[in-house]
Amino acid sequence: MGRYVIRRLLQMIPVFIGATLLIFLMVNVMGDPIAGLCGERQCDPATAAQLRSEFGLDKPVWQQYLTYMGNVFTGDFGTAFNGQKVTELMATAFPITIRLTIVAIVFEIIIGITLGVLTGLRRGRPVDSGVLLLTLVVISVPTFVTGLIVQLLLGVKWNVISPSVSSAAPLGELIVPGLVLASVSLAYVTRLSRTSIAENTRSDYVRTAVAKGLPRHRVITRHLLRNSLIPVITFIGTDIGALMGGAIVTERIFNIHGVGYQLYQGILRQNTQTVVGFVTILVIIFLLANLLVDLLYAVLDPRIRYA
Repeated sequence: MGRYVIRRLLQMIPVFIGATLLIFLMVNVMGDPIAGLCGERQCDPATAAQLRSEFGLDKPVWQQYLTYMGNVFTGDFGTAFNGQKVTELMATAFPITIRLTIVAIVFEIIIGITLGVLTGLRRGRPVDSGVLLLTLVVISVPTFVTGLIVQLLLGVKWNVISPSVSSAAPLGELIVPGLVLASVSLAYVTRLSRTSIAENTRSDYVRTAVAKGLPRHRVITRHLLRNSLIPVITFIGTDIGALMGGAIVTERIFNIHGVGYQLYQGILRQNTQTVVGFVTILVIIFLLANLLVDLLYAVLDPRIRYA
């Protein structure tokens, strides 16, 4: 197991470098960030040259990337064009988005897996058809439509929740936005769990456990569920990074100043340091989540061992 972890950590290095290099190049071709600082008027040539020199934009792109990566490994993610450290923006944004992501993941695990198990054990029955139809509708509707409808009904018309989240973003105010953020992923988890449960129900090891006279709840929890959760855990693990990076729409709708909000502002203002810095952390989170998922395989299925 130890060798496997070390090997996976070493494999993350080229993936991390490739991902950050790609993002760095994409952000640099979006446009001239200095021109955006001057608003509608064209920057004075002397001022523009001074700003490019101050932020290191007068150097070749490859040299900018090497300088940036060297600073990253020392904990310096650069300075935004407004003079604020990117690490300060991260310190305020990431805790909010992490809380929002945790709420979304909890909804995926509890509601998604529960509905998947119920429909998988009752395949072909009315409850199965109803849940499949409901999840198909949720998947078909874009997240921004779901968010706006929920905000209009619960926040404006019925006054059940506040239409926008406060700046502190306590956990209680993130429940509804978390459900909106998790809605599409929750539907996928339900369908994936249902398919996996329905297929494994006909497996030999399940029939053997039933033939031994084991209680139904033990057959489901100890045998059927553990093997059926492997593809579900894989999806949820890869979904963690997607939820954190894809929360731009949800955070904009509910006025949540998290990672999605900062990424949106950085892209809007062509702030290279902010966008690349936040995406760099998201890449690290995505790689670590995938490593954790791989290690969980051996816990769920004893047949899986890592040499």
